[in-house]
Amino acid sequence: MKIKLTHKFEDIINLDNLLSAWGEFLNGKRGRRDVQLFGLNLMDNLLSLHHDLLYHKYNHGGYKAFKVFDPKIRDIHKASVCDRLLHHAIYRKLYPFFDKIFIFDSYSCRLNKGAHKAVLRFNKFFLKISKNNTKNCWVLKGDIRKFFASINHQILLGILNEYITDKNIVCLLQNIIYSFQIKEGKGLPLGNLTSQLFANIYLNVFDQFIKHKIKAKFYIRYADDFVIMSDNKECLENQIGLIKEFLFLNLKLEIHPQKIFIKTVSSGLDFLGWINFPEHKVLRKSTKRRMICKLKESNKESSLNSYLGLIKHGNACKLKLEILKLINNKNW
Repeated sequence: MKIKLTHKFEDIINLDNLLSAWGEFLNGKRGRRDVQLFGLNLMDNLLSLHHDLLYHKYNHGGYKAFKVFDPKIRDIHKASVCDRLLHHAIYRKLYPFFDKIFIFDSYSCRLNKGAHKAVLRFNKFFLKISKNNTKNCWVLKGDIRKFFASINHQILLGILNEYITDKNIVCLLQNIIYSFQIKEGKGLPLGNLTSQLFANIYLNVFDQFIKHKIKAKFYIRYADDFVIMSDNKECLENQIGLIKEFLFLNLKLEIHPQKIFIKTVSSGLDFLGWINFPEHKVLRKSTKRRMICKLKESNKESSLNSYLGLIKHGNACKLKLEILKLINNKNW
């Protein structure tokens, strides 16, 4: 029997929660014009939002679309300040509950997780399976095709209904989910905080299948990328068909046909930006090129510190020297 969310609709929409959500929402956004305008009449705006939610008059607004290069082109859809504030208010109450039902080895958009810890876990699994690099460790790696654009609204709402008994909360979440679609009844906007949570809730169904039906002991997922590790290649080969069938029948998702393969770690396994080998890991060549290009175009110290922080987790001495030479020439 599934555990149920104990929070009520009033816990989300009360003014204390909205005020706390505003404080969290402000982080890194204080200089933005739309945020400043909303903040000028903050209490009036919060009271108005609370009133609309309380009397079920709230309707999620539209989105402003723009593109980012990260490194491929991604379509981002940005909601209004009021709507994004509400996303934070919802997230504050729902995330702690749902985080408890997620498997340990789901690493995307979760507190105390992240890509770096996923790669460390990958290395730990490798050492255990390979018996400290004395035998082959095979990896089945997969990527879900157009994941955010393919999330089925009705399936997502069905999953949410399994955990949330308060129908007013479900109706509010439905309002947000229905505010956006790529195709009829499909798609979540990349710009919403709630989309990150919804994505993990959606793929938790897949995670549970992998752990409890396929019974894969060494499984890691980060967003729509996943790996299953084993010392038995044939076992992994037999799992591909089961995985494809489950994803399509239960979540209406497909594996990207060019991004599913089985190979050994000793041959170099590309996972979360790093090429992982038994005793070291290096950044992808495309990641290195993009990093150098961005540093040539920007003088932001925050970007430099971010890149130096990234490369310290791998074998990148030559790249560090190249970066230091670059910044010396630019007189940072």
